[in-house]
Amino acid sequence: MLIPVRCFSCGTVVGDKYEDYKARTAAGESSKEILDELGLYKYCCRRMLISQVDLIDIILPYNR
Repeated sequence: MLIPVRCFSCGTVVGDKYEDYKARTAAGESSKEILDELGLYKYCCRRMLISQVDLIDIILPYNR
């Protein structure tokens, strides 16, 4: 998992919030409510977490 540490646009730290976001969305909570509670109000920071895709699980089997 290569989670961006900072927002690409504004530089706000978002990497420390990803694990909490992932666990709470898996539990069925709304993304809007989670991001509001985490303090991410800018749309550029929100997209950093919402658009994150874990590719390591897909790529790892092809590693020798």
